Amino acid sequence: MSTAVKASPLRRRGGRPVPGGPHPIVRAPWSLRSAGGVQILSLAPFKTLPWLVHGFSTRSGGTSVLDSGERVSNLGFTAWDRREAVLKNRQIFQSALGASDLELVLLRQFHSSLVRFFADAPRDPLKGDASLTATPGLALGVQTADCVPILLVDPKKRAVAAIHAGWRGTLRRITEKTVGEMRKRFRSSPEDLLAAIGPAIGACCYEVGTELVTQFTSQFADARDWFDELRTGDEPNPLQWLNRMPPGHQPPPRNVRLDLPAANRSQLIAAGLAGKNIFGSDLCTACHPDLFFSYRKEGDGSGRLLSVVGIRP
Repeated sequence: MSTAVKASPLRRRGGRPVPGGPHPIVRAPWSLRSAGGVQILSLAPFKTLPWLVHGFSTRSGGTSVLDSGERVSNLGFTAWDRREAVLKNRQIFQSALGASDLELVLLRQFHSSLVRFFADAPRDPLKGDASLTATPGLALGVQTADCVPILLVDPKKRAVAAIHAGWRGTLRRITEKTVGEMRKRFRSSPEDLLAAIGPAIGACCYEVGTELVTQFTSQFADARDWFDELRTGDEPNPLQWLNRMPPGHQPPPRNVRLDLPAANRSQLIAAGLAGKNIFGSDLCTACHPDLFFSYRKEGDGSGRLLSVVGIRP
């Protein structure tokens, strides 16, 4: 699920549209709206706060062009897209959010548990996978293409955070650590926090190696609930007696499926958030590549989604 793109002296072309499944059902309190030629996913409890701006992007609209001729809203720098197109897409997205007057703060994401605090915007993007601020005029963003985007809001302290959680960051408790940083920086009370878990690859599609079962179950008491099977890869393989292959040459064990959104919801609960204040979109990026980018579906031809939360000036 890595969002890294290898550098290449040749510019790759964006992939062709991947056939999607049924049109996704967006359920309340979530809504999908069109503005400025793009579609934005938003959360009703966040929209009740007049000082807050937020939104989860989709692939529709934009100025990036795939080989098929489809125009998409790619919001991350990739090998196949032009830098000018990405910057224009970001401008369109911010305008559609009503956040053109906010300064967008992005991170150089690297699947870590590093949380950054911003009192003002840095000159250049800093490395990290989560950010927080209480500064009016700043908008925090994280880029994803299957990983879990999480936006946190403290309505009482007027503080916000944005989290990028892949399996590595989740294993390192980045979501739990971000809540801890909000408590330390803003004296936030976890029970006051609101959390939006945006579109990400779901348990239906996210296959991982069996070694992750051991890694997660050794760290989290409820990790058993996040896998469809609790195989570690060390179990006897009855097929080796049927395929007549010599020892050490048997096929690798089948993958298991991991529910990454559920794992991060569990971290929010463990950090003290009330279950009623955690809102999952339940939208799988891999199931709906017609609406979202999915690295698992598209590989290096995938674009990047952007999830943004900010404080109006």
